[in-house]
Amino acid sequence: MDRELLKHKIKHNTERSIAVFKWIIFSLLMGAGCGLIGALFQKGVLFVTEQRMAHPFIMLLLPVGAIAIVFFYRRLGEKKDPGTNLILDAIHSGEVIPLRMSVLIFFSTIFSHLCGASVGREGAALQIGGSIGQNVGKLFRFDSNDRNTITMCGMSAVFSALFGTPVAAAFFSMEVVSVGIMHYAALVPCAISSIMARFIASLFGVEAPHFDIPVIAETADIRAYLLIAMTAALAGLVSILFVLSLHGTALVLKKLTESPYLKAFLGGSAILLLTALLGFNTQTFNGAGVDVIRDMVANGANWYDFLLKMLFTAICLSCGYKGGEIVPAFFIGASFGAFFGGLVGLPIPLSAAIGMCALFVGITNCPVTGLLIAFELFGMENWPFFLLTVAIAYVVSGYFGVYKSQTIVYSKFHSNYINKNAQQ
Repeated sequence: MDRELLKHKIKHNTERSIAVFKWIIFSLLMGAGCGLIGALFQKGVLFVTEQRMAHPFIMLLLPVGAIAIVFFYRRLGEKKDPGTNLILDAIHSGEVIPLRMSVLIFFSTIFSHLCGASVGREGAALQIGGSIGQNVGKLFRFDSNDRNTITMCGMSAVFSALFGTPVAAAFFSMEVVSVGIMHYAALVPCAISSIMARFIASLFGVEAPHFDIPVIAETADIRAYLLIAMTAALAGLVSILFVLSLHGTALVLKKLTESPYLKAFLGGSAILLLTALLGFNTQTFNGAGVDVIRDMVANGANWYDFLLKMLFTAICLSCGYKGGEIVPAFFIGASFGAFFGGLVGLPIPLSAAIGMCALFVGITNCPVTGLLIAFELFGMENWPFFLLTVAIAYVVSGYFGVYKSQTIVYSKFHSNYINKNAQQ
């Protein structure tokens, strides 16, 4: 009996060791491959953005750019693209996403930035990485559980390569799928993929962003904490407004016309008109707006900046342009936080950082990732403020979220199982 038990233990430990070794190899390969693709994607976005800034007349493509994207999606059989929800649905259902989706989102997002659409990059990151991961899993005949893990590896890897936040990227793909639980079985693979992808991206000159903000947490009084809490709570409400604006704009365009091409033309024309009214040379609300975010963190923002960015992004994503919501959310959060901080007497860089973290948590329902992003972007010195921010924003934002296929497994307010999708 003891011999049989020993054999069983040896067999069990051997299988476990083989599984760990397998995941180390696949994680390194996924990280290297997705890191290279992420670096190329980032270079492409930066190149077309420079061209658009240097030649503003390119934005005259706005009315027809979305039409071209809709045409190519429909020509390749993707008549209804659910964006990042496609990846989340695939993880829940076990379906394999066609590899052509990663190619489509890669080029359509770069083209969207060329035209001047107000979109981010993480939608492409999650879809590219997730699609590659799923197809690698299919190629090597992984079971559904392992295929989900390697899908998360791909998501973490491309996110890390693009955003330069490998720690947050490793956790984001595990946290975003099901709110209230964490898929820790994917921790080692996601961590290795994320670190490797970031290393590869750095070799290609993709820099990791960092913002300098004043350190006041150690000497802060109760008033500072109350103001931080107020900023986080209001930013959490702004995140709900952002989610509703995305869904509401899509409904308005649908009521105006059922034709996807006419929607694309109307939305693109509206963005072109708004850009012309604000001035072609500024392009404050076009593209991802990373440089504008830096300026707002340093110098403050106008009261209407977050509302205009919300409008631009909602129209662009509703009419057919491709990208993501996270970088626009950072813009909205930074502009709101900078404006509100200036009103109440908080240091503008700190209040802008609080707004960015709160908006991220509010739209993604990912407080752990939000805290880690704060540490990687702004440093850990103000950790009590960031911890307070993500906790408040997570609760205030309720069950709203930009990913309607995201499952909220456990209640935010009680320790009970609810298993519902994010509200829009």
